[in-house]
Amino acid sequence: MDPGPISRSVLFGFLILVSLILHVSGNFVFPVSHKFQGRRGWSSLSELKAHDARRHGRNLLSVSSSAVDLELGGNGHPSETGLYFAKLGIGTPAKDYYVQVDTGSDIFWINCIECASCPKKSDIGVKLTLYDPKGSSSSESISCDQDFCTAQYDGQLPGCKPDLLCQYNVVYGDGSSTSGYFVKDVFEFDRVSGSHQTSVTNGSIVFGCGAKQSGQLGKSSEALDGILGFGQANSSMISQLAAAGKVKRQFAHCLDNVNGGGIFAIGEVVEPKLKLNMTPLVPKTAHYNVVMEAIEVGGDVVDLPSDTFDSGDKEGTIIDSGTTLAYLPQVIYEPVMKMIMSKQPNLKFHTVEDQFTCFQYLEDVDDGFPVVKFHFKNSVSLSVYPHEYLFQLKEYVWCSGWQSNGMKTKDGGSITLLGDLVLSNKLVFYDLDNQSIGWIDYNCSSSIRVKDDNSGAIYGVDAHNISSASVCEDKLCSDTSVQSCS
Repeated sequence: MDPGPISRSVLFGFLILVSLILHVSGNFVFPVSHKFQGRRGWSSLSELKAHDARRHGRNLLSVSSSAVDLELGGNGHPSETGLYFAKLGIGTPAKDYYVQVDTGSDIFWINCIECASCPKKSDIGVKLTLYDPKGSSSSESISCDQDFCTAQYDGQLPGCKPDLLCQYNVVYGDGSSTSGYFVKDVFEFDRVSGSHQTSVTNGSIVFGCGAKQSGQLGKSSEALDGILGFGQANSSMISQLAAAGKVKRQFAHCLDNVNGGGIFAIGEVVEPKLKLNMTPLVPKTAHYNVVMEAIEVGGDVVDLPSDTFDSGDKEGTIIDSGTTLAYLPQVIYEPVMKMIMSKQPNLKFHTVEDQFTCFQYLEDVDDGFPVVKFHFKNSVSLSVYPHEYLFQLKEYVWCSGWQSNGMKTKDGGSITLLGDLVLSNKLVFYDLDNQSIGWIDYNCSSSIRVKDDNSGAIYGVDAHNISSASVCEDKLCSDTSVQSCS
């Protein structure tokens, strides 16, 4: 039952995944876009936050050992795009699919031809395509007795027969769900063949074929063809690539909310250097969780209860590119907001859509509001600037991207969830081999350099921006185009 856009926006919970999820070298780069690209104004804010609520609820390739450039598009501003997405070529002959890039989930799935409830068009401005296994000569079914399936269930399911498909089912926090079966097919990627040069390559990967969608997943307002999970589980793309011996379990993204798009690369980033700015991941957690130790607002440490960051076996702080805003437990949210707004005591606040704190401000927000700095284990810090945590609703009207979060871990601990509002305009590097993550402020419209372990060569990788707004000005897509910035 759909609780409505406002109620959905405050529903939190981790996804119930009843599905089968599935010597190293090489780098891969993926182009990213923002999901609500081309959509302006505050009419989409509730949908955006409702999307975050669902995201909190849900919680292989065979290519040559070289970098692959996967193009991205989008824009990180909550009042504009809201999410980043990539374009993938799948099947033989290949067709283009637009999928959300999501480090907060594991399964990669796309909508399939037999899905009657799947959206046929998107308000985001991309052309939707239903995947047809019978229309691809390279598609293979995954049965319940195959290794991929039994590995996810820790054994063969009761009643399994060789001709039964390997099913998946994901239920989200607002009641939305996706279900279907796993298939294997060929993917096309741009292999990095030199500095700022690519050539087409392909390989095979196992993914979910979505046969049924419910709730918001079936609506056109935020529709994409699927979700590309980059979590740590065996079903994720990064894990499948690593299991095939094609890459290290390392990747990076740089999400550009200034010009849109950005960089998404699998492999070791050698420039800019990040090794001195790494913090460990919390062991045995499903997401990319880190240990926060303190928060500063304008250089002053926020006075919080002594056990606020005592994570122990709790989830701690989650880094999630699939979430747009930033969600703080009430015990953190209240003092942080109070310290931020105390710098401007004469502001008059109003609430938009019953959930966003907004105000009129005529000056430069970076001059009038403080920097918020999060401190993590190993003396690693992450600065969030006023122009990042405040977004412009319309001329001279600004709203706060910080949200109060009532979400709890299964053992009752509070969770801080940092999405694109915090991660944009930073190069974020995930080193799963060494279970650590790091970041650095960066111009995401520029380029990075990655190392190819097979040859030892260092290659430059440019930023990209899949421009959906220029493709579908009237929200009715008939063609696609890609823009690249170098």
